[in-house]
Amino acid sequence: REGYELCVSRPRVIPRETEDGGLQEPYETLVVTCDQEYTGAVIEKLAARMGELTAMEGAAEGRARMEFRIPTRGLIGYRGELLTDTRGTGVMASVFAGYGPHLGPRKTRARGVIVVLEPGETITYSLHRLQERGALFVGPQVPVYAGMIIGEHSRDTDIIVNPCITKKLTNVRASGADEKLFLTPPRDLSLEQALAYIEDDELLEVTPQSLRLRKRLLDHNLRKRAEKAAAATAPR
Repeated sequence: REGYELCVSRPRVIPRETEDGGLQEPYETLVVTCDQEYTGAVIEKLAARMGELTAMEGAAEGRARMEFRIPTRGLIGYRGELLTDTRGTGVMASVFAGYGPHLGPRKTRARGVIVVLEPGETITYSLHRLQERGALFVGPQVPVYAGMIIGEHSRDTDIIVNPCITKKLTNVRASGADEKLFLTPPRDLSLEQALAYIEDDELLEVTPQSLRLRKRLLDHNLRKRAEKAAAATAPR
């Protein structure tokens, strides 16, 4: 509002500490109904989200009803995945089921992200080379800044790139050749999808005109130092 912007972190549940010093987190009973041909995909996705299948039975007209016990944080962002996996036939409902043991950290996505190294404006020439390494979130002639996330890497690690490099002019190749380059349309994330997509070290930047993903620490060197410090203090 009023032309301001704000940064939002990934939604997090509130755990509680037990009398003996242990950690508990909220759980929910989840009921999913979908066509029987999609039950395998649903069970696989929810298992990756730390869900446990407790009951399964057939329903009318070739549908199946499944019941899961799952940590509340495992449901963040799942509704969109369910609709995709079941071709829009899946229906889900959940209810709070109490607290249970905390199951430890969980990586929310299987792939890394493409992060900008320097500020500038994206160039078709650079994006054409980068799209071979993953799915892009931005198109050409878009202002970017250091630490901004502009795509999803095809591997499980983050990569640092400069999408603002122009083709060097020579007596053999001219910059006009960029018009022959074809870019895949950028992947457009909704507000809900973006909140479910980001990791704990990332933020969603919300403005009246756009949504941008960014690293919590914009400077690449500071991020590397923070990663080393976290690795040194992590339990082994």
